[in-house]
Amino acid sequence: MRKLPYIQLLWLAAIITMMLVSLTQLGAIPAEQMPYSRFQQLLDDGRIARVTVAGDTIRGELKEKLPNGATSFVTQRVPPEIATALSAHGVEYSGAPGMGAFGQVLSWIMPPLLFVGIWIAASRMMSGGRGGGGGMLGGGLLSVGRSRAKLVAETGVRTTFDDVAGVDEAKEELHEIVDFLKRPDEFTRLGAHMPRGVLLVGPPGTGKTLLARAVAGEAGVPFFATNGAEFVEMFVGVGAARVRDLFEQAREAAPCIIFIDELDALGRARHASPITGQDEKEQTLNQLLAEMDGFDRSVAVVILAATNRPEILDPALLRAGRFDRQVLVDRPEKKGRIDILKVHLVALTLAPDVDLAEIAAMTPGFTGADLANLANEAAVQATRRRAAAIAMQDFTAAIERIIAGLEKRSRVLIPRERRTVAYHEMGHALVAMATPGADPVTKVSIIPRGIGALGYTMSRPTEDRFLMGRSELEAKLAVLMGGRAAEMLTGPDISTGAADDLARATDIARGMVLRYGMDDTLGPVAWDTDEGHFLDQPGAFWRPRRFSEHTAREIDQAVQGTLQRALERALEVLRANRAALDAGANSLLALETLTVDQIPRPVPPDAA
Repeated sequence: MRKLPYIQLLWLAAIITMMLVSLTQLGAIPAEQMPYSRFQQLLDDGRIARVTVAGDTIRGELKEKLPNGATSFVTQRVPPEIATALSAHGVEYSGAPGMGAFGQVLSWIMPPLLFVGIWIAASRMMSGGRGGGGGMLGGGLLSVGRSRAKLVAETGVRTTFDDVAGVDEAKEELHEIVDFLKRPDEFTRLGAHMPRGVLLVGPPGTGKTLLARAVAGEAGVPFFATNGAEFVEMFVGVGAARVRDLFEQAREAAPCIIFIDELDALGRARHASPITGQDEKEQTLNQLLAEMDGFDRSVAVVILAATNRPEILDPALLRAGRFDRQVLVDRPEKKGRIDILKVHLVALTLAPDVDLAEIAAMTPGFTGADLANLANEAAVQATRRRAAAIAMQDFTAAIERIIAGLEKRSRVLIPRERRTVAYHEMGHALVAMATPGADPVTKVSIIPRGIGALGYTMSRPTEDRFLMGRSELEAKLAVLMGGRAAEMLTGPDISTGAADDLARATDIARGMVLRYGMDDTLGPVAWDTDEGHFLDQPGAFWRPRRFSEHTAREIDQAVQGTLQRALERALEVLRANRAALDAGANSLLALETLTVDQIPRPVPPDAA
């Protein structure tokens, strides 16, 4: 049975005492309160029937009713000598009820008890307990300065490096941290010291948090997990107090690991934003810098942090002596995706036709979180069709759902719109199949998916690529323009269906001109060197432009010319394959979905 705290026992005793006193008074018989002199007169007149004496209190009943109709009375006795003297002078007199022994004790004890109870309650509300509550009301007003990091004991982290796949290089880097924590003497004998901080950098969903937990699980040490946003509150100085409290706890629990997720919420570069009022964040960051600098090298505390926006971190955080190492946790390549799929599919029932290599080839750019979602979607798809095992078709359907969105067969298009969508998608497919360097087409569909997609053309690269040549980018632009080109050839009017294609093509063309120096007129100049983004993150909106108005006009003309050449290239392909375009569009209208084997084979324009 759970024991009550001391303060609760005090309050319970006080409440019970007050209830007993109230019940004692409620249990008394209601009676007429009369002066003692009146009682003496009634007694001399023989009008009293019976009395009960309890100390100085006399209760009784009259033989006849009083003018107000009462027959019971109560009075307080007065000493006889005083009563005689008062009667001789005709003075009306009465007594006052005494407190009694119990009442006197309560009068001495209750006020101190009440004061002590209020003082203890106020103290707890102001200071709070380390383990109780986290808010202003639940843990006390001053508890906002305590760290909210969750402590996981050394036996509580069951994640190991075997649970992490697809990031072999990052695991090798972190293995040394585990060795430092397990065998510090082996490294210190030659004068080496433990790395103070390790920053995990990578896109969202690549497994940075999982890697940190794996380090704690392998090392078998306590693990303090927190988030950068938890240090910042509306009160100035709260964040710095939480940082101090976290490091004090870590020193007491050493050897241990502190993991700060989303470090960019805490370590954003000072004065990097034109928005004022950042004093609280700067104080918190300064306290973190001071704590990391003041660490005793002999204290075995390692700080792991994760972020997907390292470009906005303060340079003081990234210098040697604080975050000594930066470990890139990037999107996995094909082999890494196969290893990740093995981890996520070990608990699933798979059909014999499931090929992990093929699934990995169909998912370029997927992170570990994306592949975990893919495995779950495939299992849901197989369950929906009441299959005994998850087949390859379930993975294909799951990939299409993740990339293109959920099928919306209830969205019925009018015949003219279906025809426009069919020619649009077949234009993408034929240009991709006839253009060298474009990704191979696997499927074309005019079934609406997602929020605004009325059809889609699915293609996938044959291998992972980390660099793209100018010819490959131009081929990608031609494929994106294939839908608009098909509409221009087959109808008197163009539609809004190419809006997303034009936006993506414009981004690619601007990148070729501004950042990659691929325009012959402007030359090999990077006009947008300070793009302010890393790992596909958007840049800063206040970035100044670094070229003149004349150069800006030339850039716009170069981008427009690049897109126009891509459109002309797509038109040339479709003019040479007009029969294939008509046949493919008619097949799409009839079947709604075509695989690569069902699409007419186009010929290059120079071979027509």
